[in-house]
Amino acid sequence: MSAEELLKEIKEYVIKNSPGNAVITDVQFEGPEVVIYSKNPEIFSNTFIKNIAKIFKKRITVRPDPSVLTDPETAKDKILEIIPEDAEITNCIFDANTGEVIIESKKPGLVIGKEGRTLEEIKKAIKWAPKPVRTPPIPSETINAIRATLYRERAEVKEILRKIGRRIHRDVKLKGDAWVRVSFLGGAREVGRTCNYLQTPENRIVIDCGINVAVDGERAFPHFDTPEFSIEEIDAVVVTHAHLDHCGFVPGLFRYGYDGPVYCSRPTRDLMTLLQKDYLEIAEKEGKVVPYTTKDIKKCVKHTIPLDYGVTTDIAPAVKLTLHNAGHILGSSIAHLHIGEGLFNIAYTGDIKFEASRLLEPAVCQFPRLEALIIESTYGGQEDTLPDREKTEKEFLRIVSETVKRRGKVLIPVFGVGRAQELMLVLEEGYNQGVFNAPVYLDGMIWEATAIHTAYPEYLSKSIRDRILHEGDNPFLSEVFKKVKNTNNRRNIIDSDEPCIILTTSGMLTGGPSVEYFKALAGDERNSLIFVGYQAEGTLGRKVQKGWREIPITGKNGKSKVIKVNLEVHTLEGFSGHSDRKQLLKYLRKLKPMPEKILMVHGEASKCVDLASTAYKLFKKETRAPMNLDAVRVR
Repeated sequence: MSAEELLKEIKEYVIKNSPGNAVITDVQFEGPEVVIYSKNPEIFSNTFIKNIAKIFKKRITVRPDPSVLTDPETAKDKILEIIPEDAEITNCIFDANTGEVIIESKKPGLVIGKEGRTLEEIKKAIKWAPKPVRTPPIPSETINAIRATLYRERAEVKEILRKIGRRIHRDVKLKGDAWVRVSFLGGAREVGRTCNYLQTPENRIVIDCGINVAVDGERAFPHFDTPEFSIEEIDAVVVTHAHLDHCGFVPGLFRYGYDGPVYCSRPTRDLMTLLQKDYLEIAEKEGKVVPYTTKDIKKCVKHTIPLDYGVTTDIAPAVKLTLHNAGHILGSSIAHLHIGEGLFNIAYTGDIKFEASRLLEPAVCQFPRLEALIIESTYGGQEDTLPDREKTEKEFLRIVSETVKRRGKVLIPVFGVGRAQELMLVLEEGYNQGVFNAPVYLDGMIWEATAIHTAYPEYLSKSIRDRILHEGDNPFLSEVFKKVKNTNNRRNIIDSDEPCIILTTSGMLTGGPSVEYFKALAGDERNSLIFVGYQAEGTLGRKVQKGWREIPITGKNGKSKVIKVNLEVHTLEGFSGHSDRKQLLKYLRKLKPMPEKILMVHGEASKCVDLASTAYKLFKKETRAPMNLDAVRVR
């Protein structure tokens, strides 16, 4: 049965079995969903919708027909009339594609009303489906820009979704003897440019598509020249999280002809857009060749379909995807793929943290079914034991305190997403306890990334979520944090005799403000530099970490200048968003069910091989550490 025939069958069933006054105006595939448009959507019961979903094995959504929606200006006035002023509404955002109105307020409980009565009243009055959310305490330019794009170009977005829907629901059945294989186009026995290419006789799915920002030339990008890869055949792209080594080349796929869906969590969509734009800005400033433009990033946004954790979704014919928390950064996901009708299940961890951090809950380790697992191995080597988190935090605050006492500056090059916010929580607590008394400056993308964190408190750890939502105490709004607004502001911080702490991107000193601060502060022995993340081979950060005391740096004019390194250099690995060897093995022990095949990727060659060897001895399962360009048949 073709997609058109299936849609016709669903439409006939809906019209025949709907309540008589439903007034069905259309039934369409839109992305992974079947969308029913009705002039009276409120009369559809959950039981009726669940019954259709069960019969056709599709996600069903009921939306109001656009003709019955009150125009946004009038609808907004009506919302303000119905909701008490005490709710402190700050914004109403109308999404014509979904028929939803996002109502941002400081007290969303008052928007909901007792037993949801206020929401029902709004729905009856304007027909839009109200969605109450808490007003983000820090406005995000990225989120606002994404919303504006999706609203302004809503007609195009709807057509994109319908095109994707027809492709997803085309008639494809995998036979019982169908094979499943994964080609590794990047990130195998290395850290950087992660790209996994999953294939069946009928499906082609890219899982992550990153860039290695530490190198130049072709080695920075995945191996798209492999014979089996064809951009025209890709059914879907899945992004596990927003770090550039996992998402940096996704807009490049659109530049070279891809026109399909991108699946990820909502925070990942927003954060990867921020990081991709930042990557372009830095590359252009440094005169590097860029693989795509801001137009390609915008196209990527319009093709992105955000998914919530735990929701199973059709992403391609005969392939369903479920995202689970990975504990690495905000919105990071383990991608679990169910292939065929019970044929095969495979999960890719992306980057995982299998312990609770200040910021996030630990990675999920239980799945309904699992025959193969692809797991990261960043710290999978024999000697890779990360220090205790509590001891690391104490050492971190000790270095900060002593540097401030000698009136020095603490430079912390950091990844703007994840590590920065984790350190902000440690610094906020240290400041409140009187461990140090100096401002903490946030430079680069950190402020904007933090704004996105505050927009998604439901993705944060329970303790931070409770502080923000129930106690009215948002640690990210502490008075200790100061935003660096421009280059003049940055220069004043550098020139000032006052001690301070500087959190800035990039984390490997590969570009951005961190390099400017390093060049200015390196010569003063009162200052300290703290590395809190992985420093890839070949980066400026790795050279400093190795103990180079004189480092040649090429300036904008092409002339080389030697930077003398006199400041104290510290490396604290306990803040890593990755699991160390012990945690990775613990994750495999706790994994349910235990898969028959385990593949180790995303780590230096020795670490991937070492982890694979140990896992084989412990669990007596087939383990491998594939190389780039290897194709591994997992079924």
